[in-house]
Amino acid sequence: MKIATAASERHVLAVTVDNEPGILAKITGLFTARGYNIDSLTVADISDDHAVSRITIVTNGPPQVIDQIETQLERLVPVHKVVDLTAAGPHVERELALIKVAGKGEMRVEALRIAELFRAKVVDTTTQSFVFELTGAPDKIDSFIALMRELGLVSVGRSGVVGMMRGLKSV
Repeated sequence: MKIATAASERHVLAVTVDNEPGILAKITGLFTARGYNIDSLTVADISDDHAVSRITIVTNGPPQVIDQIETQLERLVPVHKVVDLTAAGPHVERELALIKVAGKGEMRVEALRIAELFRAKVVDTTTQSFVFELTGAPDKIDSFIALMRELGLVSVGRSGVVGMMRGLKSV
């Protein structure tokens, strides 16, 4: 007899924390200790006095695991608030990527043409390569990278996802 398991879902968590040494280690340690994966992680100071930071975590798991992650994060002392943007409603996600592509002749022309379609900006160029800057939803960046693989992809650097609720909500 097969036991049904809940499907894994992608979730974006916005975690507001005190900006203090070791908090990121506590949060990643929580994930590690319980065998949860972090797909994307971004951290930035969000207050004038540098006292508060926002951590955006992208993770996957069935609903009960996501609930458990939220509960565990909320128990950490320097955590002010945990919001599952995915469950909370309509939100915006963006990511920044730098993509280096090498090529000559037609391959070079095609890379530039595709970059224009994706609104990627050329931030560095040599006679043999380009570095493109691309911002957008993670799927858009994934698609651009897949196309560049065929044209001479050399390397990729990605910032990780940053998310925010749409409308007047402050999360």
